[in-house]
Amino acid sequence: MNKQQPIGVIDSGVGGLTVLRRLQELMPHEHFIFLGDTLNTPYGNRSREDIIRLVNQMTDYLSYRNIKALVAACNTITVLGEETIRNGHDFEVIGMAKGSKMIPRVTKTGRIGIMATDFTISTGAHKKEIQAAHPEYQVFGVGCPRLVPLIEHEQFGTAELKDAIKEYTDILKSHDVDTVMLSCTHYPFLKKEIEAAMGPAVTVLDPAEVTAKKCRYDLCERDLLCKTGTGTTEICFTTDLERGLRLASLMVDLSACRAHVVGLERQDPAQKVG
Repeated sequence: MNKQQPIGVIDSGVGGLTVLRRLQELMPHEHFIFLGDTLNTPYGNRSREDIIRLVNQMTDYLSYRNIKALVAACNTITVLGEETIRNGHDFEVIGMAKGSKMIPRVTKTGRIGIMATDFTISTGAHKKEIQAAHPEYQVFGVGCPRLVPLIEHEQFGTAELKDAIKEYTDILKSHDVDTVMLSCTHYPFLKKEIEAAMGPAVTVLDPAEVTAKKCRYDLCERDLLCKTGTGTTEICFTTDLERGLRLASLMVDLSACRAHVVGLERQDPAQKVG
């Protein structure tokens, strides 16, 4: 491997763009290939076997593109485990940080809320990691299956979205949490709305920055961090490029990006359509 090889970033849809933005900010000289599976989103209500099949298609494609590292910018994918995500390929896998180290800096009561997909909540991974480091903390997870489809279909500001946010935040408010972790990369699209619903006494955390730092550390350790030149970004979706780019424009500077649609089942190179 060499420093000029790109970094792959995968997500079940557009949520990983919130992580891509942090990666670009932290590593401006790197080349990124973002791949969002907008054809099959959401992943959070799928079986483990189905998620693995879809992730394998993405990792096979990015291995073909000769990446030097893979960022799983999706909590639902991350909880599968690094070896499962790697799918026999030789690149390193950096999963989403669970944010456990962020929490002690902000919580006063030790009552923590986790907002995530049903699949992520069902694994208990975030609760286990937080309580392993801080057994005195109480952790309350809530699955939020309505949020990803509403974000993917650009339902910002709608009554349905407001109702969904209220449904899930009311559950966490009933547990009197003072800290909420956004454990799905789609949810930072709604961070301001979630903060407003929870109220000023509650801190809402996004672990994207910690994840980006994990990636940078891994590349430094392997002497693969690109420190010169102008970075590039390629954004790939598996369907509906126009909608994906409208959402991407909320997170990244598209003027410096190339955009493609890819057909994963064919395992062919990206077909440029815009």
